Amino acid sequence: MNIINKYVWLVETIYRAHKILYEEINRKWLDDEDFSEGVELPLRTFHKWRIAVEEMFGLIIENEKRGEYRYYIENEDVITKGGMRSWLLNTISTSNLLLENRSLSDRILLEDVPSGREHLQSIIDAMKKNRLIHFTYYNYWRDDYRRHCVEPYCVKIFRQRWYMVGKMLGANAVLVYSLDRMSELRKSERTFKYPDDFDGQCFFKDCYGIMAGDGTNVEHVVLKVSAGQANYLRDLPLHSSQRETEQNDEYSIFELNIRPTFDFQQEILWNGEDVEVLKPIWLRKEIAGKIKRMWNKYKTD
Repeated sequence: MNIINKYVWLVETIYRAHKILYEEINRKWLDDEDFSEGVELPLRTFHKWRIAVEEMFGLIIENEKRGEYRYYIENEDVITKGGMRSWLLNTISTSNLLLENRSLSDRILLEDVPSGREHLQSIIDAMKKNRLIHFTYYNYWRDDYRRHCVEPYCVKIFRQRWYMVGKMLGANAVLVYSLDRMSELRKSERTFKYPDDFDGQCFFKDCYGIMAGDGTNVEHVVLKVSAGQANYLRDLPLHSSQRETEQNDEYSIFELNIRPTFDFQQEILWNGEDVEVLKPIWLRKEIAGKIKRMWNKYKTD
């Protein structure tokens, strides 16, 4: 972990500078005594780290090969566009930052992700070896516990919860399971063939969160957003397809191609009066119906 932290330090140093000389990297390395302990970064070690960074994170550290011969990250978009390696880089980077500032631990407040502690490692191990897993699962709607035997395909984190996508043995549907509702999980000795046509990114491509495969079609959604709230949607889009097609002092219009599933509708409601659904009409009526039912619960007060 210590050497991985150093790789991340190198990436961050170059990424922040955009282009930087080796001598400047070495100087920053010496300034960061928590890592360097006052010992210089040899050029040979620097090049070994460059290769390791490419293998681990898919980031290519190149040299200008002219002028000042500065180093830069050739494919910076890997960091900005997301994905597992980008998430890993950001996670380790944040861990480094927190470790360096342990004295402020009571002033740095974090969110808990309890669902990943108990079962995530076992599920990932089963995914590596294409082994079936057995577990007991609690269903909120039925209020019961049932045993499942599942082919684990992929895992996804959403709103501080880990989820697993898999196919139940003997069923045709690919389902999504929440790890915090699993118990008595064990890996089977039986193996399965991972389907060639399954792609986790494609499975969730048109979704807002983790609700996929529930039969909701992709829709062209048009939202009218107050000028103040529009700033938040620009910084943190609801979906990769989001486009801002109109902007004025009072509101902005955002358009998306997405499956308006229950979790997406919850997100619309979370924004309150600042977000209005213009299209499709059925979704506008659905949101209006939810608001009316909410109002009926409060109007007698």
